[in-house]
Amino acid sequence: MVVVTGASSGIGWLAAHTFAARGDTVVLAARSAQTLGEIAVECEQRGGRALAVPTDVSDEGAVQALTRRTVETFGRIDAWVNGAAVWSYGRFEDTPGPVFRQVVDTTLFGQVHAARAVLPQFRSQGHGVLVNISSLYGRLSSPYVAPYVAAKWALIGFSDVLRQELRDAPGVAVCTILPGAVDTPIYRHAANYVGRQVRPLPPVIPPERVVAAVVRAVDHPRREIVVGRAHHLAAWAHRLVPLLYDRLVVPVVNGAALRDVPVPVHDGTVFAPDPASNGVDDGWRRHDHRLVATILPTAAGGAAAAAAAVALSRRLP
Repeated sequence: MVVVTGASSGIGWLAAHTFAARGDTVVLAARSAQTLGEIAVECEQRGGRALAVPTDVSDEGAVQALTRRTVETFGRIDAWVNGAAVWSYGRFEDTPGPVFRQVVDTTLFGQVHAARAVLPQFRSQGHGVLVNISSLYGRLSSPYVAPYVAAKWALIGFSDVLRQELRDAPGVAVCTILPGAVDTPIYRHAANYVGRQVRPLPPVIPPERVVAAVVRAVDHPRREIVVGRAHHLAAWAHRLVPLLYDRLVVPVVNGAALRDVPVPVHDGTVFAPDPASNGVDDGWRRHDHRLVATILPTAAGGAAAAAAAVALSRRLP
């Protein structure tokens, strides 16, 4: 049986469907009771058992209650998938403090609260898999997403520590998933302080690829799974040629992630869900070909410069 947080939209929604379709029992957790109820019905139609437990993962007491109810109902927890996250877009100086804090509270501390709640259960039953969905934003950065980047970088380090501390519990595994940009509604849900509509940086990967990695981690735990080769190359450049990366990332993001569609400043779903806009994907992949053609010269030039810099560094004494 699998607990999925963030189950009301995007990766979490599709993961719940996927586990249910293979006959698993799923416990669905998110803030939107309305959407969770609908997804629970869909999961049972696909052949699984489902229990919807409305939960705000930024509330540690609510996550503890989710764990207790799951164990009381089903007797165990075989896997826990941490999929809950919220997003904001704007310069750090323009992002209100409460919004920054809530992004971190949900995206980082939601997973911390889950680990604190479920690891004792895993230890007591002798097995369990904790899947933390981080991001390649845990390996690189870009402008306008300071709280999300801070949360995802921290989550990778947190997961590393958990693995080290669980060496005395060989039946318990912690897996970290690092996707690139994924076609989900999180960009539409994002708080916005740039005044323009935002979209994921292309090439955008389908949520099915991330969910396949999640299922693989539950069945055959691995330390880390990266999903999205193009963004993985960007993480490589961030590490090896950081000054060049910093120079290139701003025009790439301004040209590819900010659309010429004005929007008023708003806090998105950071503080409250919007059930009407929930879904698995948001159709961003349909626009990728044109955008990739637009940014390809900049990206290619950056990659060539990065390769040259690395080659030169190897020749120097």
